[in-house]
This record gives sequence, C-alpha cells and structure tokens, in this order.
Amino acid sequence: MKINQIYVNLPVKDIQKTKEFWTKLGFPINEQISDERAVCVIMNDNIYVMFLTEEHFQTFSERPVPKGDTTQVLLAIGLNSREEVDQLVNTAVENGAYQHEEPQDYGWMYHNSFWDINGHGWNVMFSDPSQMPTE
Repeated sequence: MKINQIYVNLPVKDIQKTKEFWTKLGFPINEQISDERAVCVIMNDNIYVMFLTEEHFQTFSERPVPKGDTTQVLLAIGLNSREEVDQLVNTAVENGAYQHEEPQDYGWMYHNSFWDINGHGWNVMFSDPSQMPTE
C-alpha cells in the first residue's frame, strides 16, 4: 500500500488571516476547496493542509479543540536547502509567527522551527543522508 496524498486538518480562529499568512510564505491556495470555513494550503503536489475554523473543525471530531496552552501535534516539513529552511522560518516570523527554538545543525541535518499565527508548531528541516555519520 502506498499513500498518494495527505491532508492535514488543523483548527484556526481566523481563516482570512491564516490564508494571508501562508500566502506570504509562498504557498498557493486551492481555491476550489476553500471558503469562509476552510482554506486549503498546497504544500506540494500531494500534501495539503486544511486550516478549518474551530467550529467547522468540531464537525469532524467529538473531541474539544485544544487551546493555545497545549500541543497536539508538531508538523515537520523538509525543504531543499538550509537557506530555504531559514528563509521560510524568517518569513514566518516577519509575518506574525514566533521562533520555536534556535536552529540546530547536525552536519547532515539542519532544522529551524516556528509556532504559526494559530499556535501550530512547524519544524522545518533540510537533510543530506549521504552526510549521515556511519557510527
């Protein structure tokens, strides 16, 4: 079995601000499945993030939407270079996100991270497995 697409669903308070934030980071929107209750951010050809108003999100789960003082999930995304990693995180911070921690450089893997405007955690990384230590 092989998954051909992934849709990550996350609750948000403000769809328009969320749409503006991710557009400023350079991600396109699938307008066909976006409306006042949801915005579909295209991460690549097979990965999508559906940001849903908290009310709309609740229609998919009987569990309560977590408040800003909890972490339900950390999302990790890989980019093609260290420069892209820092560019994305810096652009996010310039547009209202918060730095999660200082960048970490392991030689073969580099990551940086931020909390987006809705409090969702994003670990952004670049890795070169050919540089991974053998021991």
